[in-house]
Amino acid sequence: MTDRLEGREKVTGAARYAYEYPLEDPAYAAAVQSTIAKGEITEVHADAALRIPGVLAVLSCENAPHLHEVPDAELALFQSRTVSYRGQFVAVVVAETLDIAREAARHVRVDYVSEPFDARLSADDPRLYKPDTVNPVFPADTEQGDPEGAFNGSAVRVDATYTTPAEHNNPMEPHTTAAQWNDDGTLTLYDSTQGASPTQETIAQVFGLDRTHVRVISPHVGGGFGSKGTPRPNVVLAAMAAGAVGRPVKFAVPRQQMFATTGYRTPTIQRFRLGADADGTLNSIIHEVFEQSSTLTEFAEQTATPTRVVYQAANRRTSHRLARLDVPTPSWMRAPGETPGMFALESAMDELAFAAGVDPVELRIRNDTDREPESGLPFSSRNLVACLREGADRFGWEHRDPAPGARREGRKLVGTGVAASTYPAYMRPNKATARADEDGTFTVRIAAADIGTGARTALTLIAAEALKADADRVTVEIGDSALPQATVAGGSAGTASWGTAVVRACESLRGKMNGSVPPGGLEASADTAAELDARDEYARHAFGAQFTEVEVDADTGEVRVRRMLGVFAAGRIINPKTARSQFIGGMTMGIGMALMEESVMDPRFGDYVNRDLAQYHVPACADVRDVDAAWVEEADPHLNPMGSKGIGEIGIVGAAASVANAVHHATGVRVRDLPITPARLLPLL
Repeated sequence: MTDRLEGREKVTGAARYAYEYPLEDPAYAAAVQSTIAKGEITEVHADAALRIPGVLAVLSCENAPHLHEVPDAELALFQSRTVSYRGQFVAVVVAETLDIAREAARHVRVDYVSEPFDARLSADDPRLYKPDTVNPVFPADTEQGDPEGAFNGSAVRVDATYTTPAEHNNPMEPHTTAAQWNDDGTLTLYDSTQGASPTQETIAQVFGLDRTHVRVISPHVGGGFGSKGTPRPNVVLAAMAAGAVGRPVKFAVPRQQMFATTGYRTPTIQRFRLGADADGTLNSIIHEVFEQSSTLTEFAEQTATPTRVVYQAANRRTSHRLARLDVPTPSWMRAPGETPGMFALESAMDELAFAAGVDPVELRIRNDTDREPESGLPFSSRNLVACLREGADRFGWEHRDPAPGARREGRKLVGTGVAASTYPAYMRPNKATARADEDGTFTVRIAAADIGTGARTALTLIAAEALKADADRVTVEIGDSALPQATVAGGSAGTASWGTAVVRACESLRGKMNGSVPPGGLEASADTAAELDARDEYARHAFGAQFTEVEVDADTGEVRVRRMLGVFAAGRIINPKTARSQFIGGMTMGIGMALMEESVMDPRFGDYVNRDLAQYHVPACADVRDVDAAWVEEADPHLNPMGSKGIGEIGIVGAAASVANAVHHATGVRVRDLPITPARLLPLL
C-alpha cells in the first residue's frame, strides 16, 4: 500500500504541468473556430485584430506555413480553405498576453461559402459502409456457423436495439502546449500528452524534422482518458505560432473549445440478437454496430469486439458499419469499444435472463468458456466466474427478489443489477535504462507517462523488486522524449509494457554489478521487442463483475446509485492503493455514462450544445455514495515478468449496464438508450 511518490508535489503545487513551465518572454495564443459545419473559407479578415496593441500575428489558411506529412488530417492546421465541421480551428491570434489574444480573436472575421451538412447518425444512412478494420487492427466483421438460423430456432430470444450518445473526455487539465523553437532549429514542446515518444514522432513528421530534433517534456499530466493519446491540433497550433513570432508560445484549449477539437466517444446504435435454449444456454449471438466518424479521418471504434470474447455460442456474427459525417473526428475515450459494446451485451444478457427465468449471475456462469470463442485460443487466465461468485457473496445477491419492481420504500423503488467486465491484457515493445551509482542509489529512465494513474509509483516498485533494493533508493524518470522510447499510456498497457522493459533493464544491471558498483557507476539498457515477438499465443484478457443497487424516485424518475461493487481478476496487483483508485475511478465514470453523460448535437448547426461542465454532467461526490472495488488473486505466467494485467479501463466496462440492469429490476422498465435521465425514465414509469 504505497502512497503516490509525487503526491506531495501535486498537493503543494510543486508539480509542473505543461502551461506552468517558465519560458523566456512567452507569447500567448487564442484560436478562432469555424461557425459553419461544412463549406469553404473565402476570406479571413485579420486587420482589426492586428490593430489591437499587443497582437503579434494572426495565422490562417491565407498565410500559414506549409506542413509536411500529416498522419492525421485533424493536424493539417490551416492547410486548406475547406471546413469539415463546426468548431474546427480556422485561425489563431498570437499576442503578448492571453487576455489580448482572446479579445483579438473576437475581431477576426472569416467569410464562408456554406454547404448543406449532415451531423446525425442513423442506422439507415445509405452512406454507411464496412471499414477495413476497427481500432486498432481488428476485423470489422466476423461470423461463425449459422447465426440467423440458430437465432430463429432458439427457444428463448432477445432482439433489442441499444444506443449510447456521444460522450466527451473532460480531463481536469485541458489540452495544453507550450512550444519553443531553439536557435539550432530544434523544437521543444511542454505538452499535456499520454505519450511523449509518440508525440515526438508525429510532430517531427508534421514539421519535416528529424525525430531527434523534437523534444516533448511531460512529467505530470492532469488526466486524459484517451483524449491525449495522440497529438491534437493544439500541439501543431502552438508550434506553428511559436515559429511565426520567433518566441515561445503557450496555448491551452479552453474547455468550450475542447468539445470540438480534442476527440470524443462516437455515438453508437447497436442491435443485439441473442438466442438460447430454455435453460439460457446461448447458441446464437448477433451484434450489429452503427457509429460515426468525420469526413477528415476514419476512426472506427471496435464496439463489437468484446462480444467476441465473453460468452460461448456456436453461431455468432459481429459487424461494424461507419458513417462519415460532418462532425469532428471521434477518438479514444476510456476503454473505447469495450465500454459501449459491453453496455449493449450485458443489457441484452439481462433481458435474456429475465426471459428465460434464470438468475442473471447464474446465466453468465452457465455461458462461461475456457477458450476465446472466435479465435479458439486458450485464455492465459480467465476468472470471470470467480469474480461473479465473489461479488455476489460480498454484495448479498442471494437476498435479491428476482421479480422486478418488488421492493419499494415509500416513493423509492429499489433494485439491483449485475454486469460482467472485460478488457484485453495488451503489451507493447518498450526501451528502458537502469543505472547504479556508488552511493547505493539507482536511476531508471523510460519515456513513460503518468496521467494520474500512479504509473510513476508502480514503476518504482517494479524496479525496486527487480533490483532487490528498497524503493526509497530508486528514482524513476519519466515523461520526456529524451528518455528511452516508450509507448503511449493507453489500452491499459502501461504497467505491463513499461514495467517489462524496466525489469529487463534492472536484471541486466544486476548482472553487470556482480555485487559491487565501480567508480563512475554502471548502466544497462533493455529493448523488449524481441521478447514480445517470441511470446506464445494466448488470449490475454482481464475480467470482472459489477454489482449495483439503485433507488428510483417514482414521482420524479431520478435515479440514485446507493452502492456499487466491482470485483476484478487482473493478474498481480502491483500497488493496491493506487489500483483501487483506478478501479473506482472507472466505475464512477460508468455511473456518469449510465445516468448523466450526453453530448447533445444540435442538428441545425452541427454542433454540440452543452460545451462546458455546467451543462455536460459528470458524477460528483454526492452522486457516488458507496463504491467499492476488490480483486481475486490471479497468477498468470503468460503475461509479463510482473504477472500483471492493465486496470485503468476495465472499471468502466460493464458499469453502465450494471446500473441500467438495476434500474430495470427496480422499476420493471427497460431503458435501452443512455443516459437514463428523469426525462427519459419518468414517462415509462
